[in-house]
Amino acid sequence: MVKYSREPENPLKAAKARGSDLRVHFKNTHETAAAIFGLELKKAQTYLQNVIDKKQCIPFKRYQNGCGRTAQAKHFKSNSSQGRWPKKSCLFLLDLLRNAESNAELKGLDTDNLFIHHIQVNAAQGGRRRTYRAHGRINPFMSSPCHIEVILQEREEAVAKPEEEAGKKSKKKQPRLKSGASA
Repeated sequence: MVKYSREPENPLKAAKARGSDLRVHFKNTHETAAAIFGLELKKAQTYLQNVIDKKQCIPFKRYQNGCGRTAQAKHFKSNSSQGRWPKKSCLFLLDLLRNAESNAELKGLDTDNLFIHHIQVNAAQGGRRRTYRAHGRINPFMSSPCHIEVILQEREEAVAKPEEEAGKKSKKKQPRLKSGASA
């Protein structure tokens, strides 16, 4: 059994999925995962599908150096309007979400009530190839694969707060005395 970086509070109400050494760029996948964190499962899946169709973009907040600007990125809380449409990252995350959803169905959870409780992308060991340069030199041609883990959790029903009894006195704050004054 593999170890996740975080365990859900209630394992009976959660479903997990993970992928190791996936051949998809780490930086693009990190930004894509940050964009869908906390969303409901169905909303996340439609959002990723819209990114693939270029109807919405992924805002690039951390790895944004050299990233172009687009009007679609203005809808997000970011200082810049930088965004991209990382198709391969979206496809890998959609597959992972589909896997976690089927794990949840197997556990008997309500798939309409699931949300992304935890998603994490770690850089994996780089793949090494070579590229040939001028004057007989050889330089490395590295790939940046990643590990992804997802935990879906069922949203708990909101419980109404019980009303306080009428007999209890509420404490009122007394005005603060100025220095040197006594009560």
